Amino acid sequence: MSVIVTDTGFADDTWSGPFVAASDLTQDADGVSVDLSSDADPAVLSAHLDRIALIRVDFPSFADGRGFSLARRLRQAGFSGRLRAKGHVLADQYAMARRSGFDEVEIDDALAQRQPEDQWAARADWRAHDYQSRLRA
Repeated sequence: MSVIVTDTGFADDTWSGPFVAASDLTQDADGVSVDLSSDADPAVLSAHLDRIALIRVDFPSFADGRGFSLARRLRQAGFSGRLRAKGHVLADQYAMARRSGFDEVEIDDALAQRQPEDQWAARADWRAHDYQSRLRA
């Protein structure tokens, strides 16, 4: 199972549709959900962004920050659907995930046990937990 982390805390995954690989998208794929690897070029989705409902970006390691760049590039390209980080994202990285454009984070049960909901909730006010605001204080 997996746990979805949002600004309101832990929740069950409400997405019921299947995920397809970016390479398997077709022209008639309305409301589709797409899995995007951390080494993918988001430009491969540019012709489909208005028809994709959810993009799930893989984080193979907590030290691999390419997913944050992908999120920013997808938002800059005009993607307005749900954007989900999946995998090895830590509670300390939640604010960065939100600032880069993710709406939610999908973690496995083992990570949810090691980093319980209160650790994620401490970063839920992601607009306040940034470098610049700490300098201004």
